[in-house]
Amino acid sequence: MTSQQPAPADHVRAERDGRVGRLRLDRPRAINALDHPMVLALHAALDAWAEDPAVAAVVLTGAGERGLCAGGDIRFFHDSAKQDGTAARAFFRDEYLLNHRIAGYPKPYVAVMDGLVLGGGVGVSAHGSVRVVTERAQVGMPETAIGFVPDVGGSWLLARAPGELGTHLALTAGRMTAADAIHCGFADHLLPTDRVAAFTAALAELEPLDAVREFTVPAGPSELAAERDWIDHCYAADSVEEILDRLTAADLPAAKEAAEQIRAKSPTALKTTLAALRRARRLPSLAAALEQEFRIAWAGLADPDFIEGIRAQVVDKDRNPRWSPAELAGVGEAEVARHFAPVPAGQELGLAVLPD
Repeated sequence: MTSQQPAPADHVRAERDGRVGRLRLDRPRAINALDHPMVLALHAALDAWAEDPAVAAVVLTGAGERGLCAGGDIRFFHDSAKQDGTAARAFFRDEYLLNHRIAGYPKPYVAVMDGLVLGGGVGVSAHGSVRVVTERAQVGMPETAIGFVPDVGGSWLLARAPGELGTHLALTAGRMTAADAIHCGFADHLLPTDRVAAFTAALAELEPLDAVREFTVPAGPSELAAERDWIDHCYAADSVEEILDRLTAADLPAAKEAAEQIRAKSPTALKTTLAALRRARRLPSLAAALEQEFRIAWAGLADPDFIEGIRAQVVDKDRNPRWSPAELAGVGEAEVARHFAPVPAGQELGLAVLPD
């Protein structure tokens, strides 16, 4: 039995199929980038199915061949930030609440991570209870490339990746292969692309873990795991400047490439990201990390680098951002600390209480 559930967004398809509720991101021309109505539609469907005894599990997929979700609609963020940021802050609020809902969902939440799974795409998949990733997947948190900081619970996941792999990924805006994503705690099982259709169809009848046992295969070794020695040494430093010094001194092609990638990013975003990951390691829960990320996002919308980064990458596409300040030395401790200040009273997410 398949029944269509009306959704308040044209780009989300929600339907019940046998014992499973199916959520499909349906904006393939934008690689299923999330807009605000899509976030609200996903949350509404999850709320409805949580109370529906006929729905035993939920599965998330993306339309098209390019990926599950390439992130949020960053042109929208650009336009909102150029005004007063109100619309973007409302989006972030509802997006982070959705991420938290997924993480604590009372029924199995199966995410099929195929193709590009970036930023907001990580937020709607990597907090699920059953996370399958295909060999085509490229998983990452690319926020520093647009003058922003990993969010949607990404700071929580990155901070808990083995050793300093999360720090490396965050500062370079690097992407993970399927095996890397499993090793770093962003996914659980490798599902070959040619088995995706059969796997998702089987969920209408099978328990998710039974379907996982039937259709997934061993992931093989993680390339990132093999680089742990130099990554752990270089990124254990207490500042971005020292990390760059260690990468340069390592005299390895991979370390040199990482240093070049980092130097191309926003100095403000780099320093704030490193502080966010170090703080996230000490936080007690994903809820607390999301609360911290909301503070950062609230403040970050006022950063000139956020608008400039999106302009360079998406609006004008000249790939030549002019960061302000342009050098790491120009970003002081007070500027970094500003991103962790409490949001105005009454505007908190309400998920956790953070120390001020």
